[in-house]
Amino acid sequence: MHAPVLVIMAAGMGSRYGGLKQLDPIDDNGHVILDYSVYDAHRAGFETVIFVIKQEHEELFREKIGDRMSKVMEVKYAFQRSDDLPEGYSVPEGRVKPWGTAHAVLCAADEIEGDFCAINADDFYGADAYKVIGDYLSQLGEESNHYCMVGYEVNKTLSENGTVSRGVCTVDEVGNLTSMVERTKIERNAEGVIVFHDLGEDVALEENTPVSMNFFGFTPDYFDYSEKTFCDFLANEANMTNLRSEFFIPLMVNTLISNGTAKMKVLSTTAQWFGVTYKEDKPQLMAKIEALIEAGVYPRNLWE
Repeated sequence: MHAPVLVIMAAGMGSRYGGLKQLDPIDDNGHVILDYSVYDAHRAGFETVIFVIKQEHEELFREKIGDRMSKVMEVKYAFQRSDDLPEGYSVPEGRVKPWGTAHAVLCAADEIEGDFCAINADDFYGADAYKVIGDYLSQLGEESNHYCMVGYEVNKTLSENGTVSRGVCTVDEVGNLTSMVERTKIERNAEGVIVFHDLGEDVALEENTPVSMNFFGFTPDYFDYSEKTFCDFLANEANMTNLRSEFFIPLMVNTLISNGTAKMKVLSTTAQWFGVTYKEDKPQLMAKIEALIEAGVYPRNLWE
């Protein structure tokens, strides 16, 4: 039984952040969020990491990130290209934006043989999250169509510097996901209530509402369905004419759950999520990382 593979989706540019935030140091030793992600994954038993990047960033990623991590993990690269499409489809004129997270994972399919996890490059998920999802996948054995995700309480995923977008989840009585809806413009309002604004009015969310932070675990049969679902996405004319439309993992998950193909367990974690949606979030993140180092959770130098 092979250890699950960690797939890190790092091809997107941070539009709200204003640059390639995956390479922006978050401590005094020059570590980036990816350093902590791979360090935590390695401690949880992951042995291979695949960076899904733009091909033009390969040399920079190898130099700044991959080479130092290769001391403890097998490091591979996959490239997300907008022209990497199923036969019969071509890139719409003027399209420059990557096709989204589900497409990013699809681009890494040739490098993946067994179970795998997919995460964002610019989210700090916490050590317990990797252990929880790794343990779940390891007990599946040869089962297929049983996926999982780490769910975070929405109140632990907000920014003080602007609104955020989150996949808001509903869960059944045994902890399986029943739906995941992308909600935009989530924030805590002046009355202290968490709301989202994307339906033309303020809709309240409970403090402990589980949300997806794009930390998913899949068995390899996932790829049996992803290309077909991507073809369905591309066949929708609205997705081809909208040059910013994206093929998101939650779209894949909702499709497979709604048609009864797969189940997805929503896993709880004691880990605290940190992120840098906006540049103004960075000082708070750095302070939190420093506190974890002071508490002995992480060494000053992760790779010595």
